[in-house]
Amino acid sequence: QVQLVESGGGLVQAGGSLRLSCVASGRTFSTYAMGWFRQAPGKERELVAAISTSVNTYYADSVKGRFTIYRDNSENTVTLQMNSLKPEDTAVYYCAARRTYSGTYYRTAVDYEYWGQGTQVTVSS
Repeated sequence: QVQLVESGGGLVQAGGSLRLSCVASGRTFSTYAMGWFRQAPGKERELVAAISTSVNTYYADSVKGRFTIYRDNSENTVTLQMNSLKPEDTAVYYCAARRTYSGTYYRTAVDYEYWGQGTQVTVSS
């Protein structure tokens, strides 16, 4: 069982930056593929970025060039650096994890086993 705790959300003006962090419990973090999802009111949960155990990364088209995902296995942490934020980035952001022995990342919510409680990101215009 893995517990995920997100932090770093908040209110920011358009063009600003936020850094979201997700800390995982346990001693096998390096064997988990990780993802950041978001869900805006009235919309489905969508993948923002994913990172594999071998540090391959994937970004949604809407955030490419603005967001960066990285992991620190020594700290059991995955981070989402968000720059040039737009009002349409407003959502609850969730961290997700999946135990895997492959080097691939995962792009759909059903692929993930564990979820954090979410952190609100609000971007004002």
